Amino acid sequence: MSDTPASSTPPPAGAAEPLFLGIDIAKASFDAHLLPGGQQWHLPRTAAALAAWLRELQALDAPITLVVMEASGGYENLVAATLAEAGLPVAIINPGQARQFAGALGQRAKNDPLDAALLARFGRDLRPPVRPLPDAQHQALAELLTRYTQLVDLQTAERNRLQTALSKRVRKSIEAHLKWIAAQLNAIDTDLDDLIKSSPLWRDQEQLLTSVPGIGKTTARMLLGLVPELGLYPGRQIAALSGVAPFDRQSGAWRGRRFIGGGRADVRRALYMPTLAAMRCNPPLRALHERLKAAHKPGKLIVIACMRRLLVMLNAILRDHRPWSPQPITNP
Repeated sequence: MSDTPASSTPPPAGAAEPLFLGIDIAKASFDAHLLPGGQQWHLPRTAAALAAWLRELQALDAPITLVVMEASGGYENLVAATLAEAGLPVAIINPGQARQFAGALGQRAKNDPLDAALLARFGRDLRPPVRPLPDAQHQALAELLTRYTQLVDLQTAERNRLQTALSKRVRKSIEAHLKWIAAQLNAIDTDLDDLIKSSPLWRDQEQLLTSVPGIGKTTARMLLGLVPELGLYPGRQIAALSGVAPFDRQSGAWRGRRFIGGGRADVRRALYMPTLAAMRCNPPLRALHERLKAAHKPGKLIVIACMRRLLVMLNAILRDHRPWSPQPITNP
């Protein structure tokens, strides 16, 4: 099968073909594949190897049109940042998108070189959007928030263990660990304070977000770190990015239940408890909750609907640079 889709338009005579680079990243190495031409690389995931490889890419006959890689639990950060700093357009896609694309092509085999070639073809055929990568300061905020969440999870698990522990020795060990976790959480809180204070923009955004009933300082910081697009994109797009926009399920006369999926699970998790609080103390959300409850909607659906409304509200507040008001949000 030809690599060139039947519907593609050939470049003008004398013009270089656009280049698409797919990169499959592992813990210690990465594979890359360039289309057209089919050049392949297998390199260690180190700064030195990336610098040498970047010089090779910059010596190509034409600039690279698009680089595509999957989100790989943070392993992609070094490669993506290095290429983006050199001016290459980088798109990081959800791994599920790549597998669905492979299924549509009938490609069942899977290994790192094949995945790199698949990602190059994904970029050529579908042209996923290029979004700005976080700068060093934003990356530091995101990492601190991730660590804070990990410690809170660990604290909850240890508290649950303490409730069932019978041995005095085990209880003493758990209590000592809980003290250490509390100290680490306090230290990260201090680091977060310093980081937020170092940015006039973040200080201002934190004040705007915490003006909303139900949103505290921790939630505001989670949103600043997890949804840097907040206030920059339309409300529907923010809801979709966060996985709280319902998808239709219908075919002909059949109508299935709408459902949510994908998106950023960390954002939904960060908003869950604030949404429950806002359903009680935030008038527009309380009214939405009461209306859906009166319509006998399921409890989970009500929470997700209120979460989406809250997220759209927060997006509008940052977009318009106005503190919270009980008046309805317009043009979200």
